[in-house]
Amino acid sequence: MVQKSLLITRPFYENPTNYLFHWSKPLIDLARTKRFDVIDLGEKKAVRKEIEGRLRKVVPNLVVFNGHGSEQIILGQDAEPLIIEGQNESLLSDTIVYTRACLSARSLGVSCIKKGVKAYIGYIEDFIFMFDPAHITRPLEDKIAELFLGPSNQVVRSLIKGNTARESDESGKKLFLKNIFRLLTSETAKEESETVRYLIWDMRHQICLGDGNAVV
Repeated sequence: MVQKSLLITRPFYENPTNYLFHWSKPLIDLARTKRFDVIDLGEKKAVRKEIEGRLRKVVPNLVVFNGHGSEQIILGQDAEPLIIEGQNESLLSDTIVYTRACLSARSLGVSCIKKGVKAYIGYIEDFIFMFDPAHITRPLEDKIAELFLGPSNQVVRSLIKGNTARESDESGKKLFLKNIFRLLTSETAKEESETVRYLIWDMRHQICLGDGNAVV
């Protein structure tokens, strides 16, 4: 049996990347329990030279980017560009990609599909999440952040478990919807109820490009 592989970037240099860094750890743990070979590019390893070198040596089944981005760029540690449309997205050919970053599915994702990426799940607008400043040192205990990062994690969890790209995209959206309905139909703290419009925003702007039947 051929071992599957996951390449994941985890920059860590300010509050948003702090949260994504820590919320990616359960995904790494899950992948390892499923016997994936995990290439964890955290902090100083989340740079262009490192990721290009890894992608030239191995074709991961699944690539997960965490951090900031734009329509044409995915950023890594200290906002260093990792993947730039028209320069190096062809290195992702034959992989399935999930990008937890703003805007990248709008243009870069489309180019990735043209360059041979099997499926690209990401966001055509800003990916927004809220967090409780009291939990900055304990991000995984932050229930506000969980409303957003739980559903986005669910996309990757579903892919790791062998579901299709389309099913995984829908699985994440269903968890967003579940959180939205829970907040609308129960007595919640003001801080939580204010998150609803942003949960709806993320859910609506998450898309799956390419082959929806692709599996890791």
